[in-house]
Amino acid sequence: MINSTYFSEQNLTPKAAGLIAPRILAHLGDAVFALFERERETLQAQSVQQMHERVASRASAVYQSELLEKIMPALTEAEQEIVRRARNVKALGKRSAGQAQYRRSTAFEALLGYLYLSDAGRLREILNLTIDE
Repeated sequence: MINSTYFSEQNLTPKAAGLIAPRILAHLGDAVFALFERERETLQAQSVQQMHERVASRASAVYQSELLEKIMPALTEAEQEIVRRARNVKALGKRSAGQAQYRRSTAFEALLGYLYLSDAGRLREILNLTIDE
């Protein structure tokens, strides 16, 4: 049983985090990425609407699929295994992206969820790789 903690106070071992279902990791990773993007936009956006539009475009399955391809060379074997497992998760319901893009997006989110639970420093490294300078 996991102790009840808040935000990044949770620090599971990589093995324990890797045992969590990929769909659950992706659900958490989706929230992590959305918060990361909103935080980045806080100082740049002129309005909440502008912030929302920018964040929504970067939180799309198509964009996240591209981000996964961008960061893949930097991933460890354990991280690549999380991505592989999550890429096999089937889509639920209708999606605006193609099946392959949706699966890569889910894998990207699962990786972020996994790192959020197990290694906050590594999570920051990976998120920094997603930023276009």
